[in-house]
Amino acid sequence: MRTVLVTGPGGAGRTIHAAATALAAARRGARVTLLTSDPLPGELAGVTVRRIDAAAHFRAELLAFQDRAGAALDLLGASRLDADELTELPGAEQLALLSALREAAADAPGLLVVDLPPSATALATLALPEQLRRYLRRLLPPERQAARSLRPVLAQLAGVPMPARWLYETAARWDLELAAVQAVIEDRDTVVRLVMEPGPAAADALRTARLGLAVQRLALDAVIANRLLPAETPDPWLAGLVAQQRKHLDALNEEFPTVREVAHLGRDPRGDDDLDLLDPGLDPDRATVPAPAWTVEDRLAEDGVLVWRLPLPGAVKDGLSLVRRGDELLLTVGPFRRVAALPSALRRCSVAGAALREGVLDIRFAPDPGLWPRGH
Repeated sequence: MRTVLVTGPGGAGRTIHAAATALAAARRGARVTLLTSDPLPGELAGVTVRRIDAAAHFRAELLAFQDRAGAALDLLGASRLDADELTELPGAEQLALLSALREAAADAPGLLVVDLPPSATALATLALPEQLRRYLRRLLPPERQAARSLRPVLAQLAGVPMPARWLYETAARWDLELAAVQAVIEDRDTVVRLVMEPGPAAADALRTARLGLAVQRLALDAVIANRLLPAETPDPWLAGLVAQQRKHLDALNEEFPTVREVAHLGRDPRGDDDLDLLDPGLDPDRATVPAPAWTVEDRLAEDGVLVWRLPLPGAVKDGLSLVRRGDELLLTVGPFRRVAALPSALRRCSVAGAALREGVLDIRFAPDPGLWPRGH
């Protein structure tokens, strides 16, 4: 299964492009599923459309959790919540999207197209599975479940509280579901497409999104330059807008390897025929675009260090922070933050320095003689 995640600045036409991509693949005979929460401009013949309903997902999850925690809630004298009084909280849309992504991927369509929210929200959402799984492991370590057989004994000892069994079971279920979503996001056949209208604000947002994708090690498939005005026009005012668009488009072509142009229809798309006109011609079945590789270079013989190379296009030193914590690296780059597990070889080393050059962060690690195997 191939997955195309579509995002970009707000109002750039993400949903339209996601629909056009799905329809074009279906016309080629692929089995296609489109995941979206927004209205679509056509029927999308041959495409299975799955709607993301954040309100329904929130109600179902909260009521299910309430049922599983029923005994504890009754002990506390809590008053149960009814479905008709529940209104989704902030973050419900992101969790509903991840759940829908997991369910759609389980059906294994030939192509899964996902209409994501605007890029800032999309990047935070795609980072959630890894982050939440880390929180679960820290707050409810799986190995502590082995102690549940001793719960009756420990419950009689003062000051030894034991979490209820349902809490561990719920955490284990959440971890499995999050792991399934994370596997889809990190799969080598999953790519991201950024949709934008050429302009100064959009270009800045695009570069920020590219940096966020690199921090999360997600593959950027292409940039879709949307709603391009006709190159030739007798109208001086319109000619000025065209010149501005082309200036930014030329800059994008120099900076990004794959930029596809989509012309402005002069109206809002209506129906499948209009979506056919908006297909940028990017075949999802072509060779997979590789995700940014974080590699370890062995320079022990030359410099006595190992170097962890992290491609971070657009990163600047002023917005960069590194903190080593045990076997993890806390990386902050501009508005993005990630807690990354160190490769096994680097866990036996201490950080010896770092340098950022031309969009690549080199972190130097010196082997710890007390931990490094003899002869290496």
